[in-house]
Amino acid sequence: MSSGARPASSRGWPPRTAVVTGASSGIGREAALLLADQNCRSLLVGRNGAALDEVAAATQGHRIAVDLAGPGSEVTVASRASELLGDVDLLICSAGLGAAGPFDVMPPSTIQDLVAVNVLAPMMLVRAMLPAMLERGQGRILLVGSIAGVLGVRGEVAYSASKAAMVGFADALRSEVGGRGISVTLCLPGAVDTPFFHRRGAPYVRRWPRPIPAGLVAQRMLTATGRGDAEVWVPRWLSAAARVHGAAPSLYRRLAGVFG
Repeated sequence: MSSGARPASSRGWPPRTAVVTGASSGIGREAALLLADQNCRSLLVGRNGAALDEVAAATQGHRIAVDLAGPGSEVTVASRASELLGDVDLLICSAGLGAAGPFDVMPPSTIQDLVAVNVLAPMMLVRAMLPAMLERGQGRILLVGSIAGVLGVRGEVAYSASKAAMVGFADALRSEVGGRGISVTLCLPGAVDTPFFHRRGAPYVRRWPRPIPAGLVAQRMLTATGRGDAEVWVPRWLSAAARVHGAAPSLYRRLAGVFG
């Protein structure tokens, strides 16, 4: 289909098929459940096979237990998706890894893992699945980032940097493929009530903002993707915090010192 075709936001929603990474828990799991309610056939991707089995049973979807940070894993997922689903309408990159603590004592291996899971894995999976979408002239890519990638969070330096990479990736990819029938949506949630903080080994201790339900994030990001939006902030007021950060960084730092 030529680049003069209708924008992706005007067709193809709800999706018939989807690949969802990080589908064993949190935002990815909630997104998979919502897609199943819309009769979307999904391939659920994650590292926890037992948890994936539960989500697959609830959604009647397919599953593949794989570590996306492993070499060649993106090819495995793309091939399996083509085999089971045929054309993939929607790719959701929700898998993510967290880490907290002073940067000066953070183990190098932790930094490497963050980059592998939060940066390289989604980039490589998009690279593996994008050519088929471009050939069809239709597809949607949903990247789950974090407010930490826009504002930066003390005590989460490496994590913030890894999520900042997704902001640049989404912007550049959107400008490159947006005129060819592909939409790229970046979700920027705040703190979310998921096992994320437990897995990273450091609880969420900030007084404000309070964590929000993963289901709310999934609902809003899918709605935004259906419209073809470039970004979705959850909760919405976070975009105002980002504007303050950009327009008056010293004021933002003072406020962050009070509420952080």
